[in-house]
Amino acid sequence: MLFFALARASYSRNLQYRASHLLHNIASALFGFIYLSIWTGIGQGRDLGSYGMAGLISYVALNQCLLWVTAFTNYGLGLPQLVRTGGIAIELARPVHLFYNMMSREWGNIGYQFLYKSVPIYLLYLVVIPLRLPHSISTAFAFLAALVCAAYLSLCVQYLIGAVSLWTTESQWLHWLNHAMLTLFSGFLIPIEWLPGWLGWFSRWSFYPYLQYIPTRIYLGMDGISSLLPSLAWCAGLTLLCLAATALMRTKTEVQGG
Repeated sequence: MLFFALARASYSRNLQYRASHLLHNIASALFGFIYLSIWTGIGQGRDLGSYGMAGLISYVALNQCLLWVTAFTNYGLGLPQLVRTGGIAIELARPVHLFYNMMSREWGNIGYQFLYKSVPIYLLYLVVIPLRLPHSISTAFAFLAALVCAAYLSLCVQYLIGAVSLWTTESQWLHWLNHAMLTLFSGFLIPIEWLPGWLGWFSRWSFYPYLQYIPTRIYLGMDGISSLLPSLAWCAGLTLLCLAATALMRTKTEVQGG
């Protein structure tokens, strides 16, 4: 099957860099400990609502683990590079749908980062902090389902960012804007119910909470599987946008003004 062939090729390519990626794990774990220290200091003697100090520590730690699956997908899924080299013309001419092609490759990258980055950091936090475990098997499965949806949302967003590069000479600003908004509105830095005013309103009506906040709350047993329904709706909506963007590419493609 083409999906597994492309995903396996991407996964195998990453395996060649396991030693260098160990540095990423060390840096990411250290950043997590810094965030934990900050929140431990902030939370002392304060009402942390339904989280409590132990719950908030698990919330922050798990969010750090999830970044490699939900936030660190490849910039534009590689489309900007294809535009610069002209390879996009070949990709569009292939008998395989461009979105399906790029999505399949990215799933291999996401699978690698989950196994070799998220899981090792999770196991470290499980021993050192300690991080809470899911209350039940059903909670664990609901969390994994939410994580798959989050990964899919992330790659759809990156595909749309990559598609923009076909009509502009620079789309990296959009990538960094998305990263900044994800950091704030996904609940990574702070639970979204603590965001003030319109920031909280915008976050709740965007797809960003379904990248970090919702999977983490499901893991902690604070939300049920029903919270996946809006995530699935966002997945469907962004899929339609990706398909529409691909159709537009096939209608008129401009490679660096050529």
